[in-house]
Formats: sequence, C-alpha cells, structure tokens
Amino acid sequence: MAEDLVLDRAIRDWVLIPLSVVMVLIGVLRYFVSKLMRSYQTPDRKVVKEGQVVLRARNLRAAAGFIPTKSFWSRRVYFTNEENGLLHVPKGQAQNPQAQMFSDPNMAMDMMKKNISMIVPQTLTFTWVNFFFSGFVAGKYVFHCLLSVSCLLYLTIG
Repeated sequence: MAEDLVLDRAIRDWVLIPLSVVMVLIGVLRYFVSKLMRSYQTPDRKVVKEGQVVLRARNLRAAAGFIPTKSFWSRRVYFTNEENGLLHVPKGQAQNPQAQMFSDPNMAMDMMKKNISMIVPQTLTFTWVNFFFSGFVAGKYVFHCLLSVSCLLYLTIG
C-alpha cells in the first residue's frame, strides 16, 4: 500500500546532523547573549514596600481561620481602611498598567534587546541554511486531491 519513507544517508549525514548541531549551538549562544544584555535595576523602595504589604495581606487572608475573629477584623481594617489603609489607593493616584509599563524607558529597551537577540540569530540561521543546503530534497509528501488523484510534492530548501 504505502511506501516506506527511508532517509537517505547523505541527507542524514550532511544536512540533519549539521543542522541539529548548529541549532543547539545557536540556542546556547542566544542564552549567553541574552544573559549579557540583561540589565539589572535596583528596585524602588516604594514598590518593594507595596509588594510586602500585599504579601502580608495575602498571608492574613490565608490565616483567617487560624486567628481569632476580632484580630482578623482589626487587621483587615488596618489594610483596607478607606482613609489611611495600607491597601487603599485614592482614585486619582491609580495608574493604568500600560501607562506604568511605558513610563520606564529601561523596560522598553529591554524588550527591544530581547527581540533583537531573537531576530538576528534566526535571520543568520535562515541565511546559513539557504546558502549551504539549497537543492536538497527535504521530504516527499503525498496529497490526495478531491478527485482522489494523488499529487506528489517535493519540498526543497531554498
């Protein structure tokens, strides 16, 4: 019925093995380049304090069944009081998350660095594959058309 697809030894030795090795090496190189391009920022004291308050409120909610009810409600008021609660944010001070993201120029720069570190190796890999492996038959696929006519399609790289 169906023919067995056998991988030619020349394609295996001269195409698949070098491609596999190069892809692994590019992945390792991409990792180290992205590690070098990563920027480290000292966190803002206010942001760290807000994060700790949220963590404390989360722990309070998780431990609600283990502490006395009166203690829970007093701590809840301490966090959520509308006048001076730690978690209360006045309506005028709330910032849109997207506006907050673009207010920091370093964040946009980091996103661009990540994109470049992915685009450049991808482009170089495609160029390398096109240059060295043009003309090889990568696969043979059989498609059955609507009229049950078999069509052969040879896919070539390049």
